Formats: sequence, structure tokens, C-alpha cells
Amino acid sequence: MADNPLDRRGFFAQGFRQLISKAAEVVGERVSGGDHVRPPGAIAEAAFLAACTRCGECEKACPVQAIRPLGTEYGFAAGTPALRLDLQACAMCVDIACARSCPTPALDVPASWRDVRIARITIDEERCVTWRGVSCGVCARVCPAGEDALRIDAAGHPVLGAACTGCGSCINACITSPSSMLHSPVGSNR
Repeated sequence: MADNPLDRRGFFAQGFRQLISKAAEVVGERVSGGDHVRPPGAIAEAAFLAACTRCGECEKACPVQAIRPLGTEYGFAAGTPALRLDLQACAMCVDIACARSCPTPALDVPASWRDVRIARITIDEERCVTWRGVSCGVCARVCPAGEDALRIDAAGHPVLGAACTGCGSCINACITSPSSMLHSPVGSNR
């Protein structure tokens, strides 16, 4: 019966839940996108944006000044910290100073670097000189996470491993221009 108040209440409650669900989905798509890479220990993007006060403490704590605030072109994310791995790699400090300095839950201090994925690194085989018969290996030599993260195989090609943190050291060290080592955001890096 359409006139039953219980049925009407249920109908409107269901409609409201669907509306809220769709709104959350749209907001989630808008805040999770983007080309920015968050500092170590960053929580999921929507929660990060809600928790980050844009205080700059993580930027000040970074020993290599790899963390910079996003510009106004990032809308709601403007002023939040991000890494530009193509300009400066994360130093993978022993104490993870940026996360420790954060006064909010936006950056959760990881137990170790094994728990962190800053970015997703990929290799552009068409750019990498090793696929053209040139011996190199610079990327693997500079990798602070070691052979479990990046090694050179028997054919002389770089191979990424499970221990890759996405710090960007290989991107900055690559001898090709632009770099054969590419990065993309991972969302939450915890």
C-alpha cells in the first residue's frame, strides 16, 4: 500500500541511501584521481584530504626537500603535500621523518619501508637503452631498496621486484631523457 507511512518512509530511506552512495562514489572518483604522489605513510586519498591541515610540517621535515605543496590547479587538494619524483626522489630516511612530523592522521608512520609503496614504477622498454643492446644498470645500482626491488637480469635488462617502494631514485638516475623509469600514483601508500 502506497499510503502506508512505513512504506513511504522505507521508500524515501532507500532513495536517500542510494543518493548518498552515488554522491560518495562521485566524490571518491574526483579525489582519488590525479597524478600526484603522496609522502610515505599517506592514508587513502579521500581520508588524506579530510585529515591533512596543510601545515607544511612534512615538507619541513624532508631532508632532501622532495615534498612540495600542490598548486591551486589541484582544487580541493591544493596546499597538500606531494612528491614530484621526476624532480627529486624520496630519500627513504631511516626514521621516515615526514610521517613522524605529521600532527594529524594523514600520514601514518609505517613500521618499516617494507610496508610502503609511494608510487608504482614501470619501465619504458622502448626508451631503455638496455633493450637496444647498450649495457647500463644505473637504475639498479642507485636503488636504496636493493635487488629485491630492482635488479638487472641475465639479459642486462632492469627488472622491478616486490620490494620496490616507488621512491624515484631510479627515475632521477636514468641516463635517458626523458627517463625510461616511469611512475604513477598508488592511492594509499600504506
